[in-house]
Amino acid sequence: MGAYLLDWVALFFRWFHVIAGVAWIGASFYFVWLDLSLRKPPQWKADKGISGDLWAVHGGGFYEIAKYKLEPEEMPKTLHWFKWEAYTTWLTGAAMMAIVYYANATAYLIDPSKVAFGSHVGAISTSLLFLFGSYFVYEVIVRSRIGKNALVFSSTIFILLVLATWGSYQLFSDRASFIHVGAILGTIMAGNVFFGIMPAQRALVDCVRRGEKPGKEVADLALMAKNRSLMNNYFTLPLIFTMISNHYPMMYSHAHGWLVLVFVGVITALVRHYFNQKHLGNTQPKFLWIPALLTVLLIIWMRPAPIEPLPVPPVQSAVPVEAAPETPTPTDATNPAIAAADSTGEAVTVSANDAVMSVVQAKCATCHMAQPTQQGFNAPPAGIILQTPEDMKTHQAKVVTAVQTGYMPLGNITQLTDEERAQIVAYAAGL
Repeated sequence: MGAYLLDWVALFFRWFHVIAGVAWIGASFYFVWLDLSLRKPPQWKADKGISGDLWAVHGGGFYEIAKYKLEPEEMPKTLHWFKWEAYTTWLTGAAMMAIVYYANATAYLIDPSKVAFGSHVGAISTSLLFLFGSYFVYEVIVRSRIGKNALVFSSTIFILLVLATWGSYQLFSDRASFIHVGAILGTIMAGNVFFGIMPAQRALVDCVRRGEKPGKEVADLALMAKNRSLMNNYFTLPLIFTMISNHYPMMYSHAHGWLVLVFVGVITALVRHYFNQKHLGNTQPKFLWIPALLTVLLIIWMRPAPIEPLPVPPVQSAVPVEAAPETPTPTDATNPAIAAADSTGEAVTVSANDAVMSVVQAKCATCHMAQPTQQGFNAPPAGIILQTPEDMKTHQAKVVTAVQTGYMPLGNITQLTDEERAQIVAYAAGL
């Protein structure tokens, strides 16, 4: 019952997170487009302190939009703030992180083949330190002299994000690694709003309310807020990808998954740069065809190796009684059968079917059975049951894809070896 209720809570926060994220991303895209599309106003508007204006038509009506250089002539009675989209997105994302990756740390967060955390507390503490430590480093840099030089600052942040991506792959499961990088980006973006953009806006509004002309300090805060907002704009597409990455195991389960994520980050940021330049009237097609070329190269590089179906005829060989395992487990993807000893000590042949199915029973069926025995699962994932060769044949395509890409077992919770993985794929492909 506990796992059942947790699934419903996760579903609620997931939809809330998606709605808040769409609102935040939409507002971010709109205001960056708006800021880049403003044109020099007529002199009578400039005399009022307006730095740019824009005319638009939408929904059957005309809109006139004006941006003041700093302060308007008087404070409007109603002023709309854009902050809760960011805060709600981060809060619901943090809730999802806790529900999915912390409450089920064994299944989703921890990969024993990378780091054998002594307890869930150790893994969760490492995750929190990794996330907030990364943000602390960012905040120190953005407030330093480096943050005042756009080229040096962006280059430094890129290098640090590459290191963070690599580091997450050394600590956590493949799936959790992508989510951690996304959580870093989301935390930086929400932090930009909370610690940079909102203080600048409050300072400006306070000056207008007091009837004071904003000084250099407020102007500097406004410039910093604009730079942080632009950074959020470049982070948006990579963040969206990491948010949906758990649906694409071929990406995060790649042997060099961290490098795949770096490629995707570069590709999506370049696409965002194309649109930013286009809004300025500076159309540069190279920022579209370069990402397109990089995408093609990424697809070629990531292509899976051809699958060789497992040969069925058994091979007879002898294994000493003392060396015979209780449950035959294939250790070589090229062996179609394993020899074991029966109760009399005589060598017997275990067929390829029996050898692979013994692995499936031990490493897959704990979740994929009518009543899963694996903690945290109250029903077989996707309703798929894998207890007989007939079950394997029924779900052949899904088994091959899920096992080959590393999507299953989730977080490699049952510690399926590469050899066992290759043997299951070869066996299922030959059914």
